[in-house]
Amino acid sequence: MSELVRYTVDGNVARLTLDSPHNRNALSTALVEQLHGGLRKAREDAGVRTVVLGHTGGTFCAGADLREAAGREPGEVAVDRARELTGTLRAVLESPVPVIAAIDGHVRAGGLGLVGACDIVVAGTGSTFALTEARIGVAPSIISMTLLPKMTPRAAGRYFLTGEKFGAQEAERIGLVTVATDDVEPTVAELAAQIGRGSPQGLAASKALTTAALLRAFDRDAAALTEQSAALFVSEEAREGMLAFLEKRPPRWAG
Repeated sequence: MSELVRYTVDGNVARLTLDSPHNRNALSTALVEQLHGGLRKAREDAGVRTVVLGHTGGTFCAGADLREAAGREPGEVAVDRARELTGTLRAVLESPVPVIAAIDGHVRAGGLGLVGACDIVVAGTGSTFALTEARIGVAPSIISMTLLPKMTPRAAGRYFLTGEKFGAQEAERIGLVTVATDDVEPTVAELAAQIGRGSPQGLAASKALTTAALLRAFDRDAAALTEQSAALFVSEEAREGMLAFLEKRPPRWAG
């Protein structure tokens, strides 16, 4: 299996680098498995105080790997893919090691759920974000669990529906991003250094306070939202939407 998530350690900082630029770091099954593995390594390394989740290429994460999904019957992959995404977001939330997202590129669809799950998010001012699910006949069902607690209600109401792009400064204004900056790496390094002054116990307990409500929402809503996501994914509208996306043409909605 090729290495799609690189794991390195520098001092007390573990770096997880999404390294699948050929599909814009889409959430393929292999990438998700390797991301889980990297989070486990960081958790098991007593010297690690911070995880920095970064990327190669011009896209942090494009969301679901639609080409991978298109290669199998939708009914075979829908529930598994939804569960993979739920498990990935939960793994970031449950990590006792704080996770900083270092974004210097674009984020789309399910990739925003990953952003919402991180504790701190630093984004370059050239980064763009978009929730494009409705444009292919689905909805941001599962990722709503990490996005709605972070975004302002008005912003969620707008961007969940329009699918339009917005920039890093807007993402900071609406609560999705912690810091929008021209200097991503120096900002990440300074934040990691500040976190590194904390004790493992203190950091884990402090993070748990900030994620407790989100994890309760996962316990309450994840099963229903996973079911909704899978049902939308196998619908005729979604089939047409994904085909139109892959064929680079406007979708022909029937309804």
